[in-house]
Amino acid sequence: MDGQTARSTRKQGARWKRSIVIEYLNFVIMLLVAVGIGVLAVIVSAILGPKKSSRAKLMPYESGNDPEGGVGTSQRFPVHFYLVAMLFIVFDIETAFFYPLAVAYQKLVPFAFFEALTFVLLLLVGYVYVLKKRVLEWA
Repeated sequence: MDGQTARSTRKQGARWKRSIVIEYLNFVIMLLVAVGIGVLAVIVSAILGPKKSSRAKLMPYESGNDPEGGVGTSQRFPVHFYLVAMLFIVFDIETAFFYPLAVAYQKLVPFAFFEALTFVLLLLVGYVYVLKKRVLEWA
């Protein structure tokens, strides 16, 4: 290998490393901004929030009404509310899984399409199960 080829190879390696650093730099900046906003929100709420607690301030808030009952009372929520909440979480996570697939769709191999199709079919089976169990009916 002559000197010219070695220098060219080193330049290409340096460019490649620089491009990777730039890609990760974007992620690090976004992460720092997100953490900074979270820390700032906690600090501002600690500074501006109420300092003196009283019995009225510590009382649970129930849409402007006086709270009824307490912990351990006979008032129970139907399981239906929890099932709907779990369904929302499942289908919300589905959206989160599909976003990266949609962004990088042109660069993916054809096998990724079949993986996504399998994922959708599994969710469809779950959705049919939910419909047969009549979880979404409020009657």
